[in-house]
Amino acid sequence: MIKLLIVDDHFVVRSGLAVSLDLEADLQVVAEAERGEQTVALFEKQRPDVVLMDLQLPGLSGVESTAQLLAQFPDARVLIFSTFARDDEILAALRAGALGYLQKSASRDDLIAAIHQVAQGKRSLAVDIKQRLALRNAGPEITPREKEILKLIALGNANKEIGAVLSIAEDTVKRHVSSILDKLQVNDRAQATAEAIRRGLVGM
Repeated sequence: MIKLLIVDDHFVVRSGLAVSLDLEADLQVVAEAERGEQTVALFEKQRPDVVLMDLQLPGLSGVESTAQLLAQFPDARVLIFSTFARDDEILAALRAGALGYLQKSASRDDLIAAIHQVAQGKRSLAVDIKQRLALRNAGPEITPREKEILKLIALGNANKEIGAVLSIAEDTVKRHVSSILDKLQVNDRAQATAEAIRRGLVGM
């Protein structure tokens, strides 16, 4: 029997998950929390095999709650179950100690499979996320200056305007933009903006 702790601030989501997962013969939801701050106490009391953790929570975030839990219980196994899938958020969760990351748009079968993997202490990531993170780690890093330019591109600034804001020549801006497009593997500024937002390089 795999015992589960669900941490999600939305009652309907949390209760729906509990009902759905309890239908499985080898899964049992032993506790629910609506705030990250409750995670450690509930884990200590119930000792679940897997913690199903939302990312966006009031107070402590899913990443912060995961880090806090793992600091006290290094053997805790956390599966992030979130609406969001930005690369920086996924990386932050994995660095905090989460074993898996699954979007809420995933199928029930995928969720159950992920729970079983994490319960066994195995990493659980969707194929597309694995590929994205591999490309990000293998590819050249976006420099701090390029991040500045990306933010200005996302705001709709032309090269001349970017040059004026950063006090650099327009030709220099063009070279940076070309480098950015190449590193992000995109064809134009609109695609660069979308990719930068997805990677968490600029805010939405």
